[in-house]
This record gives sequence, structure tokens and C-alpha cells, in this order.
Amino acid sequence: MQKITPCLWFDGKVEEALKFYTSIFKKGKVRSVSHYGASGPGKKGSILTATFEIAGQEFMLLNGGPHYTLSPAVSFVVNCKDQKDVDYYWKKLLKGGKADQCGWLTDRYGVSWQVVPAVLQKMIMSKHEAKRDRVMKAVLTMVKLDQKALEKAYKG
Repeated sequence: MQKITPCLWFDGKVEEALKFYTSIFKKGKVRSVSHYGASGPGKKGSILTATFEIAGQEFMLLNGGPHYTLSPAVSFVVNCKDQKDVDYYWKKLLKGGKADQCGWLTDRYGVSWQVVPAVLQKMIMSKHEAKRDRVMKAVLTMVKLDQKALEKAYKG
């Protein structure tokens, strides 16, 4: 068991979301599922929590009801080895969701993701201010990130 597990609050659709996430990420697996009992507050037999693992990271989904909603203030970064990887995760996570600027998207369940080529971190951490500035200007013009365009901006 990992020390810290992100828990995502849902108003229903936990079972559907569980299948969605574990199908997108290779080696995704369901770890556990618990159900509401007679004492509620959810309907007896419906899912209370589910834990699953994707990309070596454990998550929990809580079927907590309508009291809270997810927000882009918390997002998950998918570090992609290349553009093919970016394209794959972008397409899969975006299905039924909404694209945003700078490689961000909100999936059909309201979870925010940043789908980025791993090389971007190196670029924005460069000691060369001009390189960092060119990359950031390029990022700000993109919805889905384009690794070749970012590399071109980095090189000048």
C-alpha cells in the first residue's frame, strides 16, 4: 500500500469510471471494491469505494453523492515518452470530455489531466531563459501539446 492515495469524489458512476481508467492505462487493475450496507447513506449494495492502480499509482474512487465536485485546481500529469504516447492518452482521456489549453483536458467524469511529453519538463527547467520563454509561448498557443513544435521552439 502506498503512503498517499488520491481519492476522487464521485456522485455515482464509480463503476463506470473504474472500467474507463483501467482500460486506458496499460496494466491498469482494480484493487478493491466496497459496497454500501443497510446503514447507507448510499443505496444498499451500490459501490461505496473502489481502489485501482494505473501506471503504478493507486487511486481511490468514492461514491459520496452530490455534496462536492471535482475541479481543475487538482489535475494528474501523464508524462508521455513521445508524441504517439501523447496522442494515445489525449484521445482516450478526452472521449466524452473537454479539451483545454496547454495540454489540459477534463475527462467525462470531471477529472482534470495534463497530457505532456516528458521532455517538456527539461525544456521549462532550462537554464537558458530565451529557450524557456520560446517553449512557454509555444505551449500557450496549443491545446494538445505537439512535441515537435515544442522542440523546434526550444532550439530556436
